[in-house]
Amino acid sequence: MSDRPPAVLVVDDDPDILDALRFLFEDEGYRVKTCEKGDYAESLRNENGDLPDLIVLDVLLSGKDGRAICQMLKSQKETRHIPIVMISAHPDAEHSSKAVGADAFVAKPFAIDDLLNTVAGLLDSRSGT
Repeated sequence: MSDRPPAVLVVDDDPDILDALRFLFEDEGYRVKTCEKGDYAESLRNENGDLPDLIVLDVLLSGKDGRAICQMLKSQKETRHIPIVMISAHPDAEHSSKAVGADAFVAKPFAIDDLLNTVAGLLDSRSGT
């Protein structure tokens, strides 16, 4: 495991949520990349060509379904190991998120500590700590 802080990719179509989550995760010491409207393919890798350590993905994106993105990422050998936390205010989203392979679900509006604990837990389990 590298000494670098974990990299988190946040995908949401609400710029205010992207900004809030960027500041929240950066304040916790994570490296953060944000992406709007599900244009994740171009944004998945960082400037060094590395994949994120974890993805926070909104279920309902403008013109795209985050569950389809999650399912696609979980079906590919290169990305299936990346934990995905899906977020949504939709009442049925938790069940459908788990059905497509999401590692966790956090309902909007979420408590900041719930989201941070979920992310930290998934990253800790991935690193074996």
